[in-house]
Amino acid sequence: MPSYRSSRLATLTLTLLTLFSIIEARPSQVSAALKDPRHDGLSGYNVPIYDGITSLPSPTGTLKAITVGRGTQNYTCTSPTDSSTTAIPTPVAIGAKADLLDASPLLRLLPPAEGIKILDLLPSYLVNFDTSLLAAYSIPLLGHHYFNSDGQPTFDLGDTGFLIAKKTGSISAPAGACPGSLGKGFGAVDWLSLVDAGGSRGLGSVYRVVTAGGKAPPTCQGISGDIEVQYSALYWFFE
Repeated sequence: MPSYRSSRLATLTLTLLTLFSIIEARPSQVSAALKDPRHDGLSGYNVPIYDGITSLPSPTGTLKAITVGRGTQNYTCTSPTDSSTTAIPTPVAIGAKADLLDASPLLRLLPPAEGIKILDLLPSYLVNFDTSLLAAYSIPLLGHHYFNSDGQPTFDLGDTGFLIAKKTGSISAPAGACPGSLGKGFGAVDWLSLVDAGGSRGLGSVYRVVTAGGKAPPTCQGISGDIEVQYSALYWFFE
């Protein structure tokens, strides 16, 4: 796993952000490049589903988009209902929210072998950037991730599709995954596979992989109320 403190790779990340900005600012030039027969969209990209020990279910359907999620995993700490207990409660997950940044335009201009290397770097670096800084680079925003009023993970990608999902698989992030912003945190959240739970449009499944940060502290010691833990991850969407 690359060191997130490496200044060389941090410079690379800023360069990639600039490339995203150029893609957003010059859509006609990018469109012309994509018509080159040497580029075949995202067909050469395969979602990572193996953590070295176990695997997520294999995807079905056509790959529609690869995005980089940047946001928070959300938890809450509540006081024990039994006043006589001395046990310290643990944080309870209550959802997540994230902007979904579109990596697809950049990846279509790169050989898949190189594109995958870039994808594997992005979450562990973007978790260090404030979302306002990312907005300043004009990275294409494809959509948003949140939990709906029924507590279901939801992904709104606008014209690309809309997915209300349910979990079908979960594996631990690989050893050495970035634990959080600036290398500080309680670990990277699990990799997940999710499928349509009904009410979706144009999307059938999504994979959350290459996670950075997002895990809650192990206990609620000294914490009361809701907690937002910064995270980043890749989200691969399929029809």
